[in-house]
Amino acid sequence: MSWISFKPLITWMIALFHPFFISVVDIQHNNKEAALEISVRTFTDDLEKMINKEYHVQIDLNDPKQKTKADALVKQYIQQKIALNTNGVKLNMDYVGFEIQSESTWSYFEVKNIKQLKQLNVYCELLFGIDPQQINIFHVTSGGNRKSYELAAPKNSTQFIF
Repeated sequence: MSWISFKPLITWMIALFHPFFISVVDIQHNNKEAALEISVRTFTDDLEKMINKEYHVQIDLNDPKQKTKADALVKQYIQQKIALNTNGVKLNMDYVGFEIQSESTWSYFEVKNIKQLKQLNVYCELLFGIDPQQINIFHVTSGGNRKSYELAAPKNSTQFIF
């Protein structure tokens, strides 16, 4: 057998024994709607663990019977762990909802009345209790320019300037 045959097996074994602790936050400035559209992708099991840890409640985000309770808890948790501000003004992230895709949970938020986005300050401690290797990757797009930044625990803030 050649090295190429072993490569997928080795990759799978590394992933099995060294799981990833990553979330992705995508923030798009929608100039036409004068709004920020925010998508937060987390691993579902990690999000459930953190909600349990923070609020001492068991939740199954996949269970349709728990949807109302899950919506409230996801909203509360993410709004507590991510804060955005521009020009010293804290932005209010309105909760839109969440959906499950495979092993990930996508949570959606919106900030209205943002005509221009020239500067965005980000504070984030999303899932900073699951594993010390937690990484939160931010992608922010404004005026067609996309900037990305990685917040690795314990670093919890950054600034985007357009």
